[in-house]
Amino acid sequence: MILRRTLLVACTAVAAAAAMAATPAAAHSRAGGRGARADLHLAPAREQLAALRRRTITSRELLEQYLLHIAKANPALNAVVTLDAAGARAAADAADRHLAATGKPLGALHGLPLTVKDALETKGLRTTCGSPDLTAHVPERDADAVARLRAAGAVIVGKTNVPVMCQDLQTSNPLFGTTKNPYDATRTAGGSSGGPAAAVAAGLTSLDVGSDLAGSLRLPAAYCGVYALRPSGGIVPTRGHIPRPPGWLTSSDMLTLGPLARTADDLGLLLDVLAAPAPADAAAWRVELPAPRRKRLADFRVGVWRDDPYCHVDGDTRRVLDEVVRLLRSAGAGVDETARPVDLAGSDRLFQRLMYATASATATDAGFAEDVAAAEKVPADAPGGLFLHARTMRHRDWLRANEEREELRGRWAAYFATHDVLVTPATPTAAVADQTAVPVPERYITVDGERRPYFDQTAWLNLAGHVRLPAVVMPAGRTAGGLPLAVQIIGPYLDDRTVVAVAEHLARRLPEPVRPPASAE
Repeated sequence: MILRRTLLVACTAVAAAAAMAATPAAAHSRAGGRGARADLHLAPAREQLAALRRRTITSRELLEQYLLHIAKANPALNAVVTLDAAGARAAADAADRHLAATGKPLGALHGLPLTVKDALETKGLRTTCGSPDLTAHVPERDADAVARLRAAGAVIVGKTNVPVMCQDLQTSNPLFGTTKNPYDATRTAGGSSGGPAAAVAAGLTSLDVGSDLAGSLRLPAAYCGVYALRPSGGIVPTRGHIPRPPGWLTSSDMLTLGPLARTADDLGLLLDVLAAPAPADAAAWRVELPAPRRKRLADFRVGVWRDDPYCHVDGDTRRVLDEVVRLLRSAGAGVDETARPVDLAGSDRLFQRLMYATASATATDAGFAEDVAAAEKVPADAPGGLFLHARTMRHRDWLRANEEREELRGRWAAYFATHDVLVTPATPTAAVADQTAVPVPERYITVDGERRPYFDQTAWLNLAGHVRLPAVVMPAGRTAGGLPLAVQIIGPYLDDRTVVAVAEHLARRLPEPVRPPASAE
């Protein structure tokens, strides 16, 4: 049964805007509160939190700014798909009362409105993961990561859109439809965290929490011109993420939850909240990430991998990498463009094998039996053979693949003994055309006029996924048509603060990202 307070954003923009405008708090927020900016919702999260601490704006006033902006901008974008205005107002009012009474915030996010991906369970608020089978799923407890947000004082405003069960590189589902790219409605916002990335880009939220197995955080961030961090594997609890199905206690060994933001600094803010042991381990374990390896960009040893025959990037992406290299060298950083930690093709093939294997956990018995029978009839090197053989591999084969993964991690560790980070392309191109209406086997992308496989979009992102490395995707330029372009920064295991720091240094030297039209709605 869906709780009455769970409101769908599917209502018309005119009705929603009228409802927001009718409230005194909304009118007060438009006036800017007690000296606060009327557009504070478009500011970085840290700036919003500073205003909340100074009490130049209340949590309720800031929330009303967001609700008004969502009512205006979201109908065309379709990023926020479940809105809990009543619950958010109650939480914001409680945050304001607590601060007025004690003068002390509950935590690092006290009073800050934000959204979370509709793959993360939220107590009392519908969580569908875009699946018709979960239309009426209202969890009785929060995902562990959502519980961390609430404990830090965050105000959960609503849920952002995903493809069905997070299983696509673009964001569309039968329940809510397609999330548009905020820069060009004909382009994809990426997937599976397309709703979160579009919402952050358009100012519907300052922060969102998404998930990343095969680039699901970083691909949408690249396409929507925002920042995303795939944290080191294992430092953010994943229980309560769908898929796996509701009620499962385990997640894929390759899944990581992480932040999306409009600044690199805000990535660090949300990382500090999310990084923690699972509740069952909290009595004895702690997550204490080391400080960045260097303080000045000039002191960093930066590897750069501009392109590769296995997954060529287009001219726009090459130009962005060229500019990043120029900026690094002009800042005095040591730049190495020759050493390679791994072979891109071999690493990607291992990634795919492990990804297909972990995805088999929730297959039905009948479905898995069909896959086993089909795999026996298809050579491993035939079309579809890799998928079937990886999905149905014996446990001994998985153990061998896992050993190969550990060997790969050793090669990365050796590389990072002499390099602090590695800069790579994030994607081969800027956001590709939305292909929601095209069957998956018929989809493709075009790179400098060459037709390429659809899943080449994530080949560079897959470098970090199976080896548990932290990776930031950040905006680094734009095409002549105004689409965002991005780069990826990969760092050593548990050096999450290092990749965030390098992103901060680069952001100060790169052109300021251009906000999408939806942010001005």
